[in-house]
Amino acid sequence: MFQLKNVSSQLNKSIPAFSRRTLATMSSPPKPATSNGESVIEKAVAANAPRHNWTREEIREIYNTPLLQLIYNASSVHRKFHDPSEVQLCTLMNIKTGGCSEDCKYCAQSSRYDTGLKAEKIVKVDEVIQAAREAKANGSTRFCMGAAWRDMKGRKSNLKRISEMVKAVNDMGLESCVTLGMVDDAQVKQLKEAGLTAYNHNVDTSREFYPSVISTRSYEERLETIENVRQGGVSVCSGGILGLGESEEDHVGFLHTLSNMPQHPESVPINRLVPIKGTPLGEEQAKIKLPFDAVLRTAATARLIMPSSIIRLAAGRYTMKETDQAMCFMAGVNAIFTGKKMLTTMCNGWDEDKEMLSRWGLKPMKSFERTIVDPLKDQNEEEYVQTETTSLAGRTMSFK
Repeated sequence: MFQLKNVSSQLNKSIPAFSRRTLATMSSPPKPATSNGESVIEKAVAANAPRHNWTREEIREIYNTPLLQLIYNASSVHRKFHDPSEVQLCTLMNIKTGGCSEDCKYCAQSSRYDTGLKAEKIVKVDEVIQAAREAKANGSTRFCMGAAWRDMKGRKSNLKRISEMVKAVNDMGLESCVTLGMVDDAQVKQLKEAGLTAYNHNVDTSREFYPSVISTRSYEERLETIENVRQGGVSVCSGGILGLGESEEDHVGFLHTLSNMPQHPESVPINRLVPIKGTPLGEEQAKIKLPFDAVLRTAATARLIMPSSIIRLAAGRYTMKETDQAMCFMAGVNAIFTGKKMLTTMCNGWDEDKEMLSRWGLKPMKSFERTIVDPLKDQNEEEYVQTETTSLAGRTMSFK
């Protein structure tokens, strides 16, 4: 377990990256108390199980808590629900590159933009097996596969091949995850039968800002896919992208959407935009640098309002200093993407990440195993640590 003094000794190096607004809030007056005398963040820290009725006002209050206080409280919740020394290592492979009909303004794989990326056919199962073996040998325990499609309609042969990929990955003892665009009930059922662990479908940003980024798929369609996945018994992986030109209120907005789902996403990836030349956001957002404290605040807030979820640093992590990443771990992040590439963008390598985790006293999370408080065992919010096994998409998941 990494020690607080290690973070503190390097804190001065990170402070210049914080925004002026963040530094000002460190000396701001305490937030107003709730009706029983506790502040919203105090109630979040005291809770022994997740809740699903967060208001925007409450999330906004937590997000704007003085930064060091926010990190401390998020760290307390993280230690209450998770083993703080565990970090899930995930590797992402692009199994079908380019040619997507969507107009997501940040994406290199859209057929609408000239990014120099050529559309390719879906890869062979053997290529996935080889990549998954390499990932496992380097310590990754979840292997994710992404295809640049709007949806899976009319792709029966491709879905069959992907199901074979999922089974092969699971047979290696790795957790499996796919992101294939929109899926219906029958398609989720087929993936679950293959042993799929999780399905990724991000909400990207707030409902209000979403139309500024994407016009070819509605926010409701995204939520419908997520509900199809949840109802199909596959774990949901859903998060957002920071740096699209959105406001802090939009960070609050997408966290509000996720935290009020009937069941919180099993994992919440937090992506930092990597501006790609040729995309609408490639030129304009390259000139705007997202302050690091926005990432840190979002991660810490996610941990406080979705305490049992895995919070993952995803795309754009390679732009963050090691001390910045360590502060995110302190604030409750417990998963990272590692390997050769993040679909079409750069990714921190396995060796680099293993050295970093070792320096901070962290260890890889084992496949199909979590050290976590069970949020569903007791509806009276009494703390209960699950020691038996439970099923995750047909695969035994062990909780300690």
